[in-house]
Amino acid sequence: MSLLDNLKDEMKVAMRAKDKDRLGVIRMAISAIKQAEIDNKTELNDDGIIAVLTKMVKQRKESIKMFKDGGRDELAAKEAAEVSALEDFLPQPLTDAEIDQLINDAIAQSGATSMADMGKVMGLLKPAMQGKADLGAVSGKVRAALNK
Repeated sequence: MSLLDNLKDEMKVAMRAKDKDRLGVIRMAISAIKQAEIDNKTELNDDGIIAVLTKMVKQRKESIKMFKDGGRDELAAKEAAEVSALEDFLPQPLTDAEIDQLINDAIAQSGATSMADMGKVMGLLKPAMQGKADLGAVSGKVRAALNK
C-alpha cells in the first residue's frame, strides 16, 4: 500500500471517529502532496511524499519554537499535535548510532577528506536519511567529522 493510500485510509478512519483535529491534519497533508504534484507536473512516489511530510513537520517545529518564544503556548500545543499526527506517516527515525554509522560509511565511500567534499557526502546521505533524520543536524555532524 502506498503512503498516499495510507493517508486516505486514515482520513476515512478519522472521519468515522469524528476526530476533527487529526482529520484536518491529514487533509492538509493530502492537499500539500497534491500541490507538489501539480507544481512538479508529476505523480509523487513514497519518497516524494515523505519529503513533503518532512517539510511540513519542519515548518511546524519552527512554528512551535516561535509560539513558545512569544508566549503563545496554546498555539504551540496545537502545532505539536499536528507534528505528532504527521510523524505517524513518516518512517521510524534513525538512532544517533545509526546516523553516525551512515556518516562514516558515506565519508569512506566518497573518499572525503576535507570540507570541500561535504557536498559529496551529503549527496550520499540525503536519500538514505530523508524523513528519518533532521538533515540540518546531520550536516553539523558531517562538518564535525570532516574537520577532524
